[in-house]
Amino acid sequence: MASFLRPNSISYLEPTRFATSPHRISRRHWCNIQLKAKKQGSSESIDSSQSENAVLKVAWYGSELLGIAASFFRPGSSGQMSEESTRDDDDESECVGRTQVVQAIKEDFERSYFVTGNLTLKAYEDDCEFADPAGSFRGLNRFKRNCSNFGSLLEKSSMNLMKWEDHEDKSVGHWRFSCVMSFPWRPILSATGYTEYYFDAETGRICRHVEHWNVPKMALLKQIFRPSRWIWEKQ
Repeated sequence: MASFLRPNSISYLEPTRFATSPHRISRRHWCNIQLKAKKQGSSESIDSSQSENAVLKVAWYGSELLGIAASFFRPGSSGQMSEESTRDDDDESECVGRTQVVQAIKEDFERSYFVTGNLTLKAYEDDCEFADPAGSFRGLNRFKRNCSNFGSLLEKSSMNLMKWEDHEDKSVGHWRFSCVMSFPWRPILSATGYTEYYFDAETGRICRHVEHWNVPKMALLKQIFRPSRWIWEKQ
């Protein structure tokens, strides 16, 4: 009898013990596995974002240097800048409050100040911060120079103010921009976005100019390297 029951007890108990063990292990480690996967995904996302930001910054500073270099070969650039600066200086004395500053910015949009550098200087603080998804810097003269130099790289452009919002400490201008760059492959850049204009509490002038684009950063950069349809049709 003992010899008969022994094998049965083993055959009955052993499978039960080993059958439940894997389920216990999976339940115990399931949360840890999910947590590790989440951390790994988050880390990869951060690395990817940092890589994109690095590429975008390189492209941004590269375009700034390219614009500076191109300005030396632009015919009549010195005289044009001098004329614009004189006209701005004459008009800027009227910007004495927030209402006048807002009106000046709207008029600057009509002159496509983003690509011409033709903006009302007295609407801004001299050490105004200018920021976009690629980076930020301080200095009104640098911003004006960058806008002018970028415009020299364009064959044609269009910039329209679509909507304006006034808030307590800032105003927001929603815009639509498109251009054809004067590179041999004639790339077309197109984007919508908005700019936040923060006002200095004492002077009423713009102390922060923050651009936001409604397109992914890398998608906008890739547009520069994509030949326009005009090139393919010409070939």
